Amino acid sequence: MNIALKIDVDTYEGTRVGVPALVELLRRHDARATFFFSLGPDHTGRAVRRVFRRGFLSKVSRTSVVENYGWKTLLYGTLLPGPNIGLKCADIMRATQRAGFETAIHCWDHTRWQDFVTQKGREWTQRELKQAWLRYEQIFSESPRGIGAPGWQTTPNALAIQDEMGFAYCSDTRGAHPFLPLMEGKRFNCPQLPTTLPTLDELIGVDGVTEENVCEHLLEASSKPGPAGHVFTLHAELEGRRYLPVLERLLQGWRKQGHQLVALADLYASLDLSTLPVHHVVNGQIPGRSGLLALQGKQVTA
Repeated sequence: MNIALKIDVDTYEGTRVGVPALVELLRRHDARATFFFSLGPDHTGRAVRRVFRRGFLSKVSRTSVVENYGWKTLLYGTLLPGPNIGLKCADIMRATQRAGFETAIHCWDHTRWQDFVTQKGREWTQRELKQAWLRYEQIFSESPRGIGAPGWQTTPNALAIQDEMGFAYCSDTRGAHPFLPLMEGKRFNCPQLPTTLPTLDELIGVDGVTEENVCEHLLEASSKPGPAGHVFTLHAELEGRRYLPVLERLLQGWRKQGHQLVALADLYASLDLSTLPVHHVVNGQIPGRSGLLALQGKQVTA
């Protein structure tokens, strides 16, 4: 079975420190992956607005946010100016691609998209996506094929614009298998490759799960075959730094289970697009994560 590794790169430090560490580890284990880059300013500090969301404080307390991200990152966009990731880290991004890894778009401004996209209209959404697309082309001298929304936040406007921009695939949702999305009565053509497994930060600190035993829980979950394998989302800020040893144990465990570790482009290439089912995209909750996320809902039947 294939497990596609989706690496969300949210911050300047995650790009500068976490990405090179992940590239070295993945190459050592002969694992493919897709790096989804944030390409504009790092405004992580503005995420303090989420303090009033249900479940946010409990997640902060159990996942050691300050230890994982550092005070400097948590002040970007408030007391400190947010560094422009795409300008400052372009060489790291190009080196990642030269090392053999697929690169894709995460967003322009991670915090702004995650906090506001569901409240904004088409013009705002189009501007965010266009800025990210243009910066990607500037860095890589080619157009992106994939995109994965920050925090699994999407809207019908975002899905429509992604169709118009010509992405081959999107990974904006949580679910069970690849599908074509229908949201608020509108059908879209860009296939969704949803995240199918829980993330480390959703598991650690819940029901006795620790950094020492979290791999056992994930390996048990991934031992159950999905229709097209699994998609596992990791974060350069976490698995590329503090959780790097945890990720290495996880890669070793997946190899022992006989899994192939692939990029999302590999998963996309394996699909028969003519037979993909259509599913509703709905907003709902995931255990261990605060707020509402875009989820794969019921299949649409003729």
